[in-house]
Amino acid sequence: MGMKRRRMLMLLAACLILPLAGCRQRIETAPAASARISDEAAAGETGEETETDAANADGSGERTRENPESSRKEYDEHAPAEIATGTERLLHSEGEGSGAPVAESDAEKTASQAREDAEETATQTAAAAEADKKAASPAGEEADSALTYYTVLLQDRLGSLFECQRLTVYWETAQDHVTVHKSSLEHALMMDAGAYDASARLLPENLRVDDGWIARKQPDMIVKIVPGATLENGAANSVRDALLARPGWSAIPAVRAGKVLLLSEDLLASQRLRTAAALLIAKCAYPDVFADVDAAQAVSSLLEEETGGASAGRFYFPDF
Repeated sequence: MGMKRRRMLMLLAACLILPLAGCRQRIETAPAASARISDEAAAGETGEETETDAANADGSGERTRENPESSRKEYDEHAPAEIATGTERLLHSEGEGSGAPVAESDAEKTASQAREDAEETATQTAAAAEADKKAASPAGEEADSALTYYTVLLQDRLGSLFECQRLTVYWETAQDHVTVHKSSLEHALMMDAGAYDASARLLPENLRVDDGWIARKQPDMIVKIVPGATLENGAANSVRDALLARPGWSAIPAVRAGKVLLLSEDLLASQRLRTAAALLIAKCAYPDVFADVDAAQAVSSLLEEETGGASAGRFYFPDF
């Protein structure tokens, strides 16, 4: 009986010891897990990457930034890039994003794009701020065309204007008291000249206006389209004088400032010539901004490029 009791006591003791041993094992491993979680939480608060995040990113057991072959790539939005035809893998140059390193000879570029038969194509747009690279300054490269030169020049100079500095233009066609709709090429031309269109809110069927409507709009500049012959035969002065003498026009800001410009209808025939017209309007509207621009030379260059020969004749009045 005594022996049986001792065996039972030993069995009970073993049953008690085994659970306690398991508890002790969990208690010993718990602090390590808590420390890791605390470290990760602290790293998250500071925005830093932890060892666990960086290591084993591709299952290789090495840190991603030290392993160029890792499936996880670093992205640097400030790194320069270009299309490299015939390539199929993404390369990164060393930059602020600490991308995977490449050979020193490739340090100034990253290859993006991959196949020559890709559906998308890359295009390049020259920002207006790069006007000095398109011959808008004496130090710039020679522009590939007069159209490029004066288009970039307009964008660059007009980009310095605040909205409150932009003038409102009343545009009158060759037909008296008829203006243009906002869907017209003339409206786009005014926008290119850095001006607002006084008739922008008119409906297509309401483009015939009267002197009272024009006076109420208080335009800062008036542009009148005339036949080319009008400028050639010396009649431009009388046409302009007739405009200035219209009823109620003496109080219009454009008349008080002398910003009444006659343009030949020939300047509406093509994009190059419309660019010439936009430049003339911009120079008349903002003389300080375009003080160093020779209007006659600009019109001559664009006309010569348009026709392929030397230009002649008058296309605007008055001269400035």
